[in-house]
Parts: sequence; structure tokens; C-alpha cells
Amino acid sequence: MKLWGGRFTKPTNQLVDEYTASINFDKKLAKYDIQGSIAHVKMLHACGIIPETDAELIAKGLKEVLRKIQSGEAELTEEHEDIHMNVEKLLIEEAGPVGGKLHTGRSRNDQVALDMRLYLREELVRIVQLLETVQQSLLQQAQANLDTVMPGYTHLQRAQPVLFGHHMMAYVFMFQRDAERLMDSFKRVNKSPLGAGALAGTTFPIDRQFVADQLNMEGFCENSLDAVSDRDFVVEFLSSASLISVHLSRLCEELVQWSSAEFSFIELDDAFSTGSSMMPQKKNPDVAELVRGKTGRVVGHLIGMLTTLKGLPLAYNKDMQEDKEGMFDTVDTLKGALALFAPMIESMQVKKENMYEAVRKDFSNATDLADYLVEKGMPFRDSHAVVGQVVLYCIHNDKYLLDLSLEEFKTFSESIGADIFDALTPENVVNARNVPGGTAKNRVEEQIQTALDVIGRTNQWIEQQEGIVQS
Repeated sequence: MKLWGGRFTKPTNQLVDEYTASINFDKKLAKYDIQGSIAHVKMLHACGIIPETDAELIAKGLKEVLRKIQSGEAELTEEHEDIHMNVEKLLIEEAGPVGGKLHTGRSRNDQVALDMRLYLREELVRIVQLLETVQQSLLQQAQANLDTVMPGYTHLQRAQPVLFGHHMMAYVFMFQRDAERLMDSFKRVNKSPLGAGALAGTTFPIDRQFVADQLNMEGFCENSLDAVSDRDFVVEFLSSASLISVHLSRLCEELVQWSSAEFSFIELDDAFSTGSSMMPQKKNPDVAELVRGKTGRVVGHLIGMLTTLKGLPLAYNKDMQEDKEGMFDTVDTLKGALALFAPMIESMQVKKENMYEAVRKDFSNATDLADYLVEKGMPFRDSHAVVGQVVLYCIHNDKYLLDLSLEEFKTFSESIGADIFDALTPENVVNARNVPGGTAKNRVEEQIQTALDVIGRTNQWIEQQEGIVQS
């Protein structure tokens, strides 16, 4: 007989058991389920609902159940549906009938919401840590490439030269926004729903704040209906995770392009590449490609969760069992990608000469010629037209701007002097962008310092939250 089976006259159909059981995936919540149960039973004693001896026996039994689950001694079965019922059944076997008092004043509805919040708050800290390691690897590449000039692109067409360090810093700040979104969401995850019961609260004189304090949570959910039906925190996490995955995917796309023979801007380390079973010469950027590919998986979990919630009336519905697998898989997928990414970026070889040669053989300094003419007094729209004619002349004569003689330049404008050759060198073109956030070397150095300061504050947050989730 199931623990809830008192009003039923026949056992559940085996197919129903198999279809509705969640123990195969929610066993991941065992530690958090028992953590919340110990806080709950302490509260039951503190409020005079159960005697101290019962509370101590239940708490001791719960710790032993956790030990057995973690060691593999305990059997978790579909017959008992989910982690909550399995833990309670094991507790009763361990502590005797007194274990049946554990569920006083609570429901699986508020219990599972608590478990998921405890799980997710811990994983948020881990993911922010991993993001920080990726940022550090990008910072290392930026610092090592403050003199590495590469083509910058718009529409995947060469546009203006930039420092490779500047390009790396774009992703540092991208991932910083990702970290800040996760850090901001922590306070919404870290609230206790326990005490909401099935939907309406409980008749027992419980102390919800006591439980929240025991679990280092920032108070409790104010409305019992909302407490058990809210999965906004899951959606918010999946949304943030999707953005992180998209940012990783964009960088992966560039790594795949840059490592091709057509670009040859970088070479990924052998440890983060694979070969072909047929073509012995191949070195494939499979890690970057797979991280890019798994972005669809993460975004899919977000869409799935939103679709599950969109038509649900208050309060709890069995549909909400679908909230876990996508969240668990997203956490595992994202942590795996981030853990791989940091050493892959750190070990990446940057082919500085190839990047510089690419900049020398394009027209990405054309804007600087236009700006040069503006400084000589020509309206920008006129200078734009003149430079367009210069570029067309170069194309017809198989030349680049720095291949032209001064006499050739002067056929387009007498304002052009000998100083044009210095103005159009890749290094000067880059360093001419000397505005905050620009690609000039000193501005990239400023960005690096800003990022180091911000990441330092992130590390302080990590240390603070680790104290909360581990105590």
C-alpha cells in the first residue's frame, strides 16, 4: 500500500506507476530533500508539535537514510514514485513508526518546491564560478595579445582592424552580464515555500521563518498558492542559461571559423580537438562545435518549461513534474561546456602573423582615409565618396591603399599628404580609436582593469553564497 493509499480500494496499474514515477531523475534531490526535512522536523519540535525525542530520532534516521542513498545501500523504487516518498519509506524502516510524523504540516507540493530551490541555489554558485574561470582564460588571451591586430568584421566582411585582445574582452563583458543575471536571481531562488502545504497552508502552529533561517534562506514565499505553483525561478534560470549558451555558441562559431585553413587565425590545442576516422590529416574543432550544438538543447528546455506552465491553473498540477529533467539537464550541459571552455581558450594558439597579414591585405583602413580627409576640411559625406573611388581604383589595379604612391593618392585629393602612409598602418588605425571602450591599446588595458575589478566583486559574492549553501 502506498503511503497515500488509504482511500483507494485497488493498487495502481503498473503502467501508471511507470509513467508517473519521477524517482529515476528526482533522486538527484535526495540531499536537498533530507536537508529540508531535518529543518522541518527541528521546527516541529521547536513549535511543540512533536516531542524532542521524536525529533531527534527522525533527524538521526534522516541522516542515516542519506548515507545509505549516497553509498548505494538504499534501494529507490518506482513503487514509491518520487524521492519524497522513497525517503519517507526508508525513514520509517530506519526509525520505526515515529518516522511517519515527519510529514506533519507539509505536503509534497511545498516539499518539492523547497528541494528544487535548495538544489538550484547551490548550482547557481557553481555556474558563476565556472563563468569566472572562462572570463579569466579570455583575460589571459587579451593580456597576451595587446599588440595583435586582426580584422574586425561586420556582416562577416572585413570592416576595421581591432586588437585581438579587444575581441576577447567583448566576451569577458558578455559573460559578466551572464554572471550578474545569475547572481541577481539568487535572492528569488533562495526563499522557502515550506509551510504552504498542498496549497492553503496548514492548521498546525508552524514557524515558517524558523525553517527559512535553518536553511539560510531569505525569508519565505508570502502566498501559499504562489509558493507551490511558482516555477518562475526555474524559467528565469533556464532563460539565463540559454543566454549563456548563446554567448558560448557565438564564440564557438568564431573559433570554428578562425581555426579553418581559410582563416588560420588560431589553432586549438590537440587536447581539445579530434580527428577523422577516414581522413588522417584532419584536426576538427569538435568541442567548439558540440558546445554550439548543445545550445539548441538548452534553449529547448526553456521553451518546454514555458509551454508547460502557460495553461496551468493554481495551484499544483502533475504537469509540473516536467520542471525537473530540463533543469537538471541544463545544469549538467552548461557546467560541462563551461568546464571545457576555460582550458580550451587558455591553451589556444593565436597566429598573430596571419592575423596581421590579413589586415594588410584588405581595405579595413578605408574609414581612416575618410577621417583623414575630414581632418583636412572635407565634409565626411564627400570624403566617403572620394574614398569609395580610391577603393574602386585599387580593386581595378590589384592594389591596397598602402600600395598606392602619393601621386596616385593626390589624383583623388590634393589634400592628401605624405603623412597618409603613417595614418593608414594597421597599428595606427587601431590606436586611433582612442575612446572609452575603443580598440586602442590603452583603452583595451582600461577594459582589462575594469573587468578585473568587476570579477573581484564576483568572487566576493561567490565566497559569501558558498557560506550560505554549504552550512
